[in-house]
Amino acid sequence: MSVSYKVEEQASAAYREDFENSGYTLVRGLFGADEVDVLRDHYMELRHRGAHPGDFAGLQTDSRDPLRRYPRMAQMHRWDDASLRWMIDARLDQVMTALLGRSPYAVQTMIYFKPPGSRGQALHQDNFYLKAEPGTCVAAWMALDQVDEANGCLEVVPGSHRWPILCTEKADTKVSFTDVTVPLPEPDAAVPIEMEPGDVLFFHGALVHGSAPNVTTDRFRRALIGHYIEGEAERVAQYYHPALRMDGSTLELEIAEGGGACGEWTDTPDGPVAVMTGTQTITRKHE
Repeated sequence: MSVSYKVEEQASAAYREDFENSGYTLVRGLFGADEVDVLRDHYMELRHRGAHPGDFAGLQTDSRDPLRRYPRMAQMHRWDDASLRWMIDARLDQVMTALLGRSPYAVQTMIYFKPPGSRGQALHQDNFYLKAEPGTCVAAWMALDQVDEANGCLEVVPGSHRWPILCTEKADTKVSFTDVTVPLPEPDAAVPIEMEPGDVLFFHGALVHGSAPNVTTDRFRRALIGHYIEGEAERVAQYYHPALRMDGSTLELEIAEGGGACGEWTDTPDGPVAVMTGTQTITRKHE
């Protein structure tokens, strides 16, 4: 899938400015329509074949829960060549190199199907799960369908990448398939990111993000996601080993442990500030 691609200097500067100021940058049309069609069909075929290594939840084709009929898949690159090629594609590498200053390490692939009627995912920060140190993780979130508020597009809190990793609390599992979330100083701070197939949203590991349910009756919201860590990182959570360089070669990193201090909101004369006064009591092995 890899093609010749060069991030223009002007575009590179704009992407980096967005990423530094807001914690994310949206690259429109990074992958072509034909490529997206092939990938979408490929993952639907894999899902229809049955269970695969790395499935997060059991496949129940007769379940009333859409997410049981189409559970998300993870770490497909470990057994699927198409996923590996996409994960280390030169276009993703060059954008992230422009954002970070050096090539990242690749540690995870995921595919979300999010069929009609599915629950969303509560607001969270990726590095709560990956625990990349030093530095952080970065996500490359590619739309395989048109995504909007109706089918549960990604929602982000601009500027939240400057926050520490916040202490988690229980999420409402009636609307979220995950059971933990993070509190916000302003409840309506998240903004929707509408995307076309082939668009890729790159975002910082501390950026608070999530999604609402898919309330449509006939539209999937499929997304292919790669998680990466900054090229100077020395540790990452055990689930994400082995890490790969963007040429596909493996490298050895240390295992990052969970727990420790986390941010709690405190009122100050200048407004709420997240300070590291809490201790993380909830742990999860993966995102």
